[in-house]
Amino acid sequence: MVKQPKIFQAINLRGCCEISVARRGDADSTSSTARSRNNATVISQQPLKQKLSLFSEQWSQRVVAEMNDYQFKLAKLEGDFIWHAHADTDEVFLILDGQLRIDFRDGAVCLSSGDMFVVPKGVEHKPFAENEVSVLLVEPRGVINTGSENNERTRANDVWI
Repeated sequence: MVKQPKIFQAINLRGCCEISVARRGDADSTSSTARSRNNATVISQQPLKQKLSLFSEQWSQRVVAEMNDYQFKLAKLEGDFIWHAHADTDEVFLILDGQLRIDFRDGAVCLSSGDMFVVPKGVEHKPFAENEVSVLLVEPRGVINTGSENNERTRANDVWI
């Protein structure tokens, strides 16, 4: 059995089926299409499965959206990553498809489709996926995937898809 670190808690989002984005006062607040009203755009849902089909490189994040200074990044992961930490920021993992284990020096968490997990800033961790897993990462713009480490797994940052 995998020991889960005491300071962490995984959140399961299974059953959360849709999110609508609309301005207050819009007559149709459940529409998933972009439209403009009073010079303000209502954002449509992102076709994440379609975006995932546009690349195959593993451990290489692709930005799909930004909110303030935070980026939403898609990635495909398989195998072992490296031990690393992000000294200045937390890192959010939202599992879209598959299973991911995140190892810590004092345990691990196992995540499945629909699960979300926040790795606190400064905490050393190492993701592992036995089979390919699709994830959505949320972190500030400019965060390097290998933290302060620079090696063969370090990828270009701020690549949009």
